[in-house]
Order: sequence, then C-alpha cells, then structure tokens
Amino acid sequence: MGYRVVVVGATGNVGREMLNILAERQFPVDELAVLASRKSKGTECSFGDKTVKTEDLDTFDFTGWDIALFAVGSEATQKYAPVAAKTGCVVIDNSSLYRYDPDVPLIVPECNPDAIEQYSKKNIIANPNCSTAQMVVALKPLHDRAKIKRVVVSTYQSVSGSGKGAMDELWNQTKGMYVPGQEVAPSVYPKEIAFNVIPHIDVFLDSGDTKEEWKMVAETKKILDQSIKVTATCVRVPVFVGHSESINIEFEDYLDEDEAREILREAPGIMVVDKREDGGYITPKECVGEFATYISRIRQDSTIDNGINLWCVSDNLRKGAALNAVQIAELLGRRVLKKG
Repeated sequence: MGYRVVVVGATGNVGREMLNILAERQFPVDELAVLASRKSKGTECSFGDKTVKTEDLDTFDFTGWDIALFAVGSEATQKYAPVAAKTGCVVIDNSSLYRYDPDVPLIVPECNPDAIEQYSKKNIIANPNCSTAQMVVALKPLHDRAKIKRVVVSTYQSVSGSGKGAMDELWNQTKGMYVPGQEVAPSVYPKEIAFNVIPHIDVFLDSGDTKEEWKMVAETKKILDQSIKVTATCVRVPVFVGHSESINIEFEDYLDEDEAREILREAPGIMVVDKREDGGYITPKECVGEFATYISRIRQDSTIDNGINLWCVSDNLRKGAALNAVQIAELLGRRVLKKG
C-alpha cells in the first residue's frame, strides 16, 4: 500500500526534479496529482515513464491526500500550505516561510531525523535552504566526533538557485558576448552574471549580511546545534547547476584530517573524492544529477588549534531542494505514516 502524493509547483525547476526523484527512488506512489497556477493548467509533466497533466492549485481539494511536496514561493505557500495541512495532508515545504517557525521541524534526514516527530503541531515540515542542506550533511558526522565551535563558509552558488529566468539570463548573456548587438542587460541579477561573480544573494540586512547568509546561520543552528557559531559569505557564480562551498571548521577537540576523511567516507549521503593531484576533487559540473554531497580538499588548518578545511559540492536542485524533500517524505513514511 502506497501514498497519495501531491507535487505543488510541478512545472518549475524544483517541482520537475521532485517528480524525477520520486520516480528514481521508487517512492511508493499509489496516486499522483501535479499542481500549478491556473495559467499552467494542463501542462504535461513527466513522472517516470508516465505523463501527468497539471491541475489548478487554486481549486484543488487536498482532502484524502497523504503528502504534499510544495515547490512554490513563500507567498503561494502561505496561502495554500495551511489549507492542505488542515485536511490532514502533510506538507513538506521547500520555501523559506516555515523554516524558522518553532512549531515546524526543519529537517535534513542525515542530520536530525528525530525532529520528524514534531510535524504534527502544524502538519508542516520545512526543507532547508539549498546552501545549508549540503553543508550540514558534511558537518553533522564531524560534530558528533569533535563538537564544532565555529564555521566560516564561502559559497559559490549556481544560477539555478534563482530559477529558470536566471538560467536563461546566464545563457543569453553568454551568447551575447560572442554576437555583436545581442548583448543582454541584467534583469534577474543586479550585475551581469556571465563571466562574473556576484557577492550578493537575497536582500541586504541592517547587519551588512545578506538574507542568504543569515539563513545559513539560523538554519545550521536549528538543525545541528544552537551553540555553533557560523559566518557566511554567499556568492553567485556563472554555473547553471551545482553549489560549491569552501568550509573552515573549528572544533572544541582536535580532529586529525585522516580521521575526518574516514568519518566522512562512512557518513550517510556523502561521497569523498580527495586525491592530492590534478583533478583529484569534484567540481559542480560533475555533481549534476547525483544524489550525493561530495567532499574534497580535506586538510588541517594550521592557523588554529583544532581546525579543518574542506570543499563541499552538491546538486542544489537535488540535495538542496527536491531530493531532501523526498527523503523527508521517505522518513515520514518509515517513522509516522507507515503505509509504504
């Protein structure tokens, strides 16, 4: 016996990836509904070897459905997620709306699976920010061994994190570099993204941090440990898919780089590719379409007593969004719903 599953925002990048991953991981779906805005009603979406047509989110009745994977913005989520949750359908939300709500668990299954028990307070579970998700997968097993005091992270985030319009902008600006008269002015981003990097993701806060940087701090604390200090610099780079992070970790206890490497090799959701030679590491292009979070460049930080540096790469549309949401659904099925 399987589940009646709804994918909300099925025509977007993350929604389509949710459908792909549900099929790839053979999630026990007895019945599937794919929803979008009224203007996209009837759009065909692929689910394995099947084709499903989108229905109108505004008129959909969630009664009797088990799980709804939401891949729409905060505004639409605010309107429709409580409606779905009230009917008894468990909402797994990819927006930022509920991440900081104390009554809504924020879950990365490799890190804090026990938090799933809190879902019943609102019948909603939050999916973390893409840059946070891959980082905490790397931090969790190391934190269990040596207790992390402080994290300094710089991100190199792909344009797919901003949606299809951003991917189109990078593509068109890149083509425009080679075709006189076809230059494309920035519209999604404040500056040109092709052949450039932009140290600005989301809005600026009074502190001088961007909201993306603040999210990494707040979410890491909620998922792992409130005592961990985190400082982040988040940068948009001209890559279509795949987020990369340079992470410096300071521990309370000494952790040797060789032990750290072995801990990460054994940790769930992680693939270590760490050879000290040309090409002995993973780049974002190589992680696209993969489930794993890849770790490379593991080495001691000699400037502090208990420090490790590492390089972390993951497909942001997968572990950073759709994969983590499906993993939460799998966890929900094993721990709570117990149908599949």
